[in-house]
This record gives sequence, C-alpha cells and structure tokens, in this order.
Amino acid sequence: MTEAYIYDALRTPRGKGRKDGSLHEVTSVRLSALTLNAMKERNNLEGHAVEDVIWGNVTQVMEQGGCLARSAVLASDLDQSIPGLAINRFCASGMEAVNLAANQVKGGAGDAYIAGGVEMMGRVPMGSDGAAIAVDPSLAMETYFVPQGISADIIATEYGFSRDDADALAVESQKRAAEAWADNRFEKSVITVKDQNGLPILDRDEYMRPGTDMQSLGALNPSFQMMGEQMPGFDKVAMLKYPHLERINHIHHAGNSSGIVDGAAAVLIGNKEFGEKYGLKPRARIKATAKIGTDPTIMLTGPVPVTEKILADNGLKISDLDLFEVNEAFASVVLRFQQAFDVDPALVNVNGGSIAMGHPLGATGAIIIGTLLDELERQDKEIGLATLCIASGMGAATIIERV
Repeated sequence: MTEAYIYDALRTPRGKGRKDGSLHEVTSVRLSALTLNAMKERNNLEGHAVEDVIWGNVTQVMEQGGCLARSAVLASDLDQSIPGLAINRFCASGMEAVNLAANQVKGGAGDAYIAGGVEMMGRVPMGSDGAAIAVDPSLAMETYFVPQGISADIIATEYGFSRDDADALAVESQKRAAEAWADNRFEKSVITVKDQNGLPILDRDEYMRPGTDMQSLGALNPSFQMMGEQMPGFDKVAMLKYPHLERINHIHHAGNSSGIVDGAAAVLIGNKEFGEKYGLKPRARIKATAKIGTDPTIMLTGPVPVTEKILADNGLKISDLDLFEVNEAFASVVLRFQQAFDVDPALVNVNGGSIAMGHPLGATGAIIIGTLLDELERQDKEIGLATLCIASGMGAATIIERV
C-alpha cells in the first residue's frame, strides 16, 4: 500500500469566539480561504496540485452551510479544478478529514490532499443546526440523551475525579500554553490572519488566561449543576441509565472546560511522488487511523476505546508511543485517558490544550495533529498519537511517525 506523508501543517491563531473577539468580522469562508492560501504559498502548489480539499466543520448552517469546502476553494487562490468535500464528525471533523485524505492516498485515489477544518463559533453558534439525538424524543429518550457537560460530570463521578483534579489539570494547561507561546513553539505552524489591506488582525491565540490558578478557578460555580439537578433535570436521566450512581458530582465549569473560539487548520498530505514533484520533504507518515462508537450518554469516553483499537489493529502497545495529544474538551476526558493507560501526564498535551487555547470544533482535530508533529520534531521523538472524544458517543485517533 502507498504511504501517506504529512508535508505541512498549519493553523490560524484561535480567536475568542465572541463579538469582541479579533476574528469576529472574518467569515468562515474567508478564514478557510486564508488558510488554504497559506498552504498553497508555503508549498508552491500550482494548478490541480491536490486531488481534493476535505474540510471539516460541525455547525453546517448559515455561512458554514452548503459545501463549505468548495466555497473555500473558490474563495481562495487554489485552482478551481480542485473540488471540495465538507464533512462532519462533530469534534473530530478536522481529524477525520486528515484521516480520510490519508487513506485515499494510501488507496491510490489521488496523489495529494489538503485536509483540515474550520469553526467560527462566535459567528455560527454551537447547536444552531439542531440535532435529532437532542430534539427528537423517540431518539433522545431511547439513548438517554444528556448535554455534553453532564456527560463530562458523569465521567468524573464514575471514575473518581474531584473538582481539584480537574482544576489542577486546567491550571497546568494554561501554564503549558503560556510557556509554549513564550518559547515560540508554534512559530512553524501558526499563520497571521490579515485583513484585506494586509494588516495583521491576529497573530497569537487570544483566549489564554495565563494567570489562572487554583484560587481563581475555585471561585467559579459548576456550569452544569443547575441543568442537572433542576429543570430540565438531566441528572435523573443519567441515573436511569446508570442506577449505581447515587448522584452526579458536578465539577466542570468555564475554567476547566474547552473554550469557545474561532479558528481553522490545514494539513498537506501526499504520496512520495507528490513530494518529489514539488520538491517537498515529508515530515511524518500517517501510520494508522481509527474511529469507534461508544455509549451515547456518557458520550465522551471515546479516546480510551479508540486508542485500544488503534493499538490492537497495528500491533502496538501504549509504551511504543512517545507523545500524546488528547483534546481537552473537558478536564475529565484527559484525566480518564491518563488513568486508563497509566500514561505520564508529562507526555500528554505538552504545550497545553483546548482548555487554555480553545476548541474550534471543526478545526481542532487537524490542529492537534499539527501540534503533535511539531512537538515530536522539537523533542526529536518518533511516534505519537492524537485522539478526541466526539459528541453522541464516538472516538477518533491518528498515529503519526516521523520520517
């Protein structure tokens, strides 16, 4: 089978995802086009250079509706002969775009792809597209649907994580992100977003709160306690599914959950012949990909079974991996991953994660693959895993290996 190599990975800075955020006036199509243009310019791509642009985005309505991938190609400097495919696997959309592109290359369906995603959460609100699993009673009742925040608190209750555990992970995420920016570790990957006059709009992640400490987090009220314990009473729904739980311990709040932000990311994937044609040196190979379905109520445990699957499918052990990127959707997700595999926390999310820098849903999967690659190179390590939990109960994972 043909090898699929990563030739480049880049992302925009993550904006605050609010009306006062720096990227609020930038549309999803424009931010996507700027990202595609940067990929084209950095790698001197010409004509029908890639087979397709596969672009993840979660809330596919309004300006993110239609086939956003094709709209982004047409708004960019890429040749119009390049088509576009918009995909949605919720929080893993950007990763699934990369995995799909890699497996297309491995299967001989084209020499190269640009894959990634975008989410402008300040412009297209999360959940504004509706979801059958949440609004169709016949499905919601059958699956014991609860919102993700409740799911994160169920994980904390089930696996014994305290509020202090979650807050300590959040403080560490902020600390690591600040250190990474101070050390210019994102210099290779982060592009500056500029306006139509070429003036910079944003050149660094603006969501970070480097002064965060246990005391400041301790002052925050749990975000999901009211919806759990009062109307609409989702805790009761959860305990119908999990009767062994006497109560749900609500430990998550805005400070130990992922930030609502705007952002885009792209990865250039191709075979050996593509690299030779454009004079590009591969940085890593996509060694393996995996996805899995999980319990839709607790919902966010996917990184554990999908990691077990990808390791088993490829004859690997957790000790064979040098570094890990586990998306910080909520603190309990990462805590559960570390607990399940007894992984040294120093090897997980070395440069901070979505708690500190934010989680632009459709882009994050591609972002963490790029971050993992950069960190493998910085530490001169060989192999790493990126994984995400996914809404409605799924998990996705990618293993990359430097070449």
